[in-house]
Amino acid sequence: MGHATKLQWGIAGVLGTLLLGSMQTAAKTIADSSLKPRIVVLTDIAPTDIEPDDMESMVRLLVHADLYEIEGLIATGGWNNCGRSYPDEWMENMQKVINAYEKDLPNLMKRSGQKGFLPVEKEAGKQTLGYWPSVAYLRSRTAFGSRDLGVAKLGEKNRSQGSKMIIDLVDEKDDRPLWVLVWGGANTLAQAIWTVKQERSETEVRKFVNKLCVYTITDQDVCGGPPVDYAFSSHQWIRKTCGKDIRFFWDDSAWIVQNAIGSQNWNEYATHIQNHGNLGKIYPKNKYGVEGDTPSFLHVTPNGLNDPTVCSQAGWGGYFRWGLSPDSLTTCYTNADPAVKCISEKYEKYFYPAIFANFVARMDWAAYGKGNRNPIVIVNGKKGLSPIIIEPKTEEELQLNASESADPDKDKLTFHWWIMPEAGTYTSTVSIREADKAKAFLRIPQDAAGKELHIICEVTDNGTPALTSYRRVIIRPKR
Repeated sequence: MGHATKLQWGIAGVLGTLLLGSMQTAAKTIADSSLKPRIVVLTDIAPTDIEPDDMESMVRLLVHADLYEIEGLIATGGWNNCGRSYPDEWMENMQKVINAYEKDLPNLMKRSGQKGFLPVEKEAGKQTLGYWPSVAYLRSRTAFGSRDLGVAKLGEKNRSQGSKMIIDLVDEKDDRPLWVLVWGGANTLAQAIWTVKQERSETEVRKFVNKLCVYTITDQDVCGGPPVDYAFSSHQWIRKTCGKDIRFFWDDSAWIVQNAIGSQNWNEYATHIQNHGNLGKIYPKNKYGVEGDTPSFLHVTPNGLNDPTVCSQAGWGGYFRWGLSPDSLTTCYTNADPAVKCISEKYEKYFYPAIFANFVARMDWAAYGKGNRNPIVIVNGKKGLSPIIIEPKTEEELQLNASESADPDKDKLTFHWWIMPEAGTYTSTVSIREADKAKAFLRIPQDAAGKELHIICEVTDNGTPALTSYRRVIIRPKR
């Protein structure tokens, strides 16, 4: 993330030695589970006396590393280095977090019963949920990206190991989208697109761009403001060049809420995060805000709450709509418009306690090798994380049954069913009966045919801290 203006609005690492343990993915449940979402992080991580929040977010990311296929950790320019190139020595802060992860990894692996690691070349394939990546793998995925800011820097001299890494990752035979999470500036991504445009046909460029999903924490390829000179930014160039071919999410809400609530509740971080394990020991005191970049990966968290490629499905990373971006020139998925920001803030604040509890529990695992784990939500007998789609007839009495849900720690479960009106197209009020029971009921309105209702099933355990899991039910009534 950037500098003090926030609250106003690789070199590849050398392969490390594998930790002791058998060369297997351990628990069969891990091998049988779903694939992780693919992510690349562009971070302007800096010394903590300059800007601590990228390191804070990196700690949180790695303590959740079993949820994401971390394909790249790329150090790049951002607000922090406005007026100069990104310093080589700042990369040491990323390595510092990876070193702490290495020390906590034996404890973290106990969360999913993992006994060892795949060979690094296998880790570079497809990782399943629950698999903790080795330190050797993470070090092999660190790189330097573009050191400078601005669209004027794009060109042959701006190529970097990071931009090549992005191109290679998109080109892999993998149907999953590649999420580029932008904590600093997106100049490295813009350079990758620029390079592909020079070397490939228009059809090939479109195919390349279609595989990308981008979540930017505001626009940090600029030198602050206000007013902000968006014409300076490579972000604007990406949106102008790619249009609707790229799924570009511009967050101008979730990072502000995260910064503000985190700062207001810093004592909770000092108590439950700092000094918990080796990762907790390096978790720095906040300066401007707390973890302003974290919403980028919260948005893609595989917790059953949302499909991150669908902007209107509000989740842990906010709510978005397609519209005019804050540069008043280009369009993208954004929550900058006041009406959309109001909706996004509502959900960001609602989900914040569950998000923080999840962090606390994982820091317990890092420190002690034990802690609470999330419930497993099963609705109408369907396991997994994908939305459940039901197509009932109008006037039908519908039962939603989560009674098969379970907790890996045998904790007691409570249930809460609620409608997310902004995600659907049916605008009238629908009442859910027995909304706080395992089995809930609702009657499908007669005028709901051809519309969509989104219902969220929240399941919370009574562990310490209490953890919540989700499942989205999409109802598409027929006549």
